[in-house]
Amino acid sequence: MRIFRLFYIIYIALRFGLDEFILSHTKLKPLQSVINVLLFWRNTSKPRGERLRLALEALGPIFVKFGQMLSTRRDLIPLDIADELAKLQDQVPPFAFIEVEAVIQDAFSLPLNQVFSDFEQTAIASASVAQVHFAHLLDGTPVAVKVLRPGIAKVINHDLVLLDTAAWLLQSISAEVKRLKPREVVAEFAEHTHSELDLTLEAANCTRLAGNFPDKILLIPEVYWDWCRQQVMVMQRMIGTPISKIDVLRVKGIDIPKLAHDGVEIFFTQVFRDGFFHADMHPGNIQVADDGRYIALDFGIMGTLTDTDKYYLARNFLAFFNRDYRDVAVAHIESGWVPKDTNVEALEAAVRAICEPIFNKPLKDISFGRTLLSLFQMSRKFGVVIQPQLVMLQKTLLNIEGLGRDLDPNIDLWQTAKPFLKRWMSEQLGWRSVVKNLRKELPHIIKNAPQMPRLVHQFLTQQTRAEQDAPIRLAIEALIQAQEKQARWQKRLTLVVVIIIMLQLLSLLKPWLINIS
Repeated sequence: MRIFRLFYIIYIALRFGLDEFILSHTKLKPLQSVINVLLFWRNTSKPRGERLRLALEALGPIFVKFGQMLSTRRDLIPLDIADELAKLQDQVPPFAFIEVEAVIQDAFSLPLNQVFSDFEQTAIASASVAQVHFAHLLDGTPVAVKVLRPGIAKVINHDLVLLDTAAWLLQSISAEVKRLKPREVVAEFAEHTHSELDLTLEAANCTRLAGNFPDKILLIPEVYWDWCRQQVMVMQRMIGTPISKIDVLRVKGIDIPKLAHDGVEIFFTQVFRDGFFHADMHPGNIQVADDGRYIALDFGIMGTLTDTDKYYLARNFLAFFNRDYRDVAVAHIESGWVPKDTNVEALEAAVRAICEPIFNKPLKDISFGRTLLSLFQMSRKFGVVIQPQLVMLQKTLLNIEGLGRDLDPNIDLWQTAKPFLKRWMSEQLGWRSVVKNLRKELPHIIKNAPQMPRLVHQFLTQQTRAEQDAPIRLAIEALIQAQEKQARWQKRLTLVVVIIIMLQLLSLLKPWLINIS
């Protein structure tokens, strides 16, 4: 089946002219001309980005999801392709109710009517990995039931193997493609996709996010763990209005500017206070309760940030808000996001040229997409290492931009976020932070204090031994290098001897070969 699937992928790639991406290399240009002659019937007049999008849609939901993820990697792919891939929609027809019933019966080892008192056969939402139905538990509790697509794990694993193989072939052909690290990109996508195949992991994400908002500023559905399995997740049924229906929200009396302001604050709270954020905040996953509070749905893709990530991000944001572009440059260098030998003045000037034009403008006059593109183009020039967790953050930030534009295009994102970030930085760097960290580390310090003299003595002893052993180590390294050099010369000599022997054999066989001819 994998071989047939591979042949089908090759067929789709040739049909939509995707060989252009591979054979555009100088050494392979003649081969592309041959393919164009053989496949004269195909239509390649559409732009390359559109043809790639159509090909991914033809290959199915997993390739659509990969294209969606790739559209956020504007540091890796050209702008025209990224813009076209951003149009990909994960619209998948629901699978039949008889299959839903079979999955639930397999998960609980019970018939459907012994788990739920009633179960709506029509799915209210359907995606590539799972779909959602409304139901009632036996005690009458209304719930939402997320059911994994039957056989989806096998399909995903097969397609991921093929994606990795394609990435390996691409980076083997071109050094330029290798610089873009296609296999690492596929591995990152595989990690997120595999996490969506276990709905208990999504349930854990849901519970963790709810624990971060005990004040219920952000409403998260309660998880009913007794009815959760790897293939089935049962949660509280949430009632709200999709955030995309702004006219309906206005009719209900929702304060739209406040909603936009709350959305920005919730986003920065998730990122900087908790380091754990919803990384799939498109309009389909966000609703608004009648009292104006946000409702979050679908927790399969979450982003995480370390304390170091949060510190450097907040520092960059604050320096950016204060127009201190030199500190932005220094923070990039200190965080390791750019090489240590980067020219600070040159990096400062590049950041200033990108960021200065967007200040003192409402959101409607700012394009984060264009700004991020400029930043990524700068990153290529200065060798910025794009961190995977920051790519997740970038994707979420673009979603926030879209929501902000729809809700209140006049919102000043900088003025909304700046007080929050200042407060957070004060908590991280002020005396409260020192007391908090000291209290956290105190048990560890007390536990290890009696061992400190011995540990210091061991460290000094090791340093002394290292200094004494240095001449011997250098001599061994020199000996190893000499042996490696000798081995290389032996290989070359062996090759020369083999060639000489072959030439001698040919000279001896030459009269016999002439007689045969």
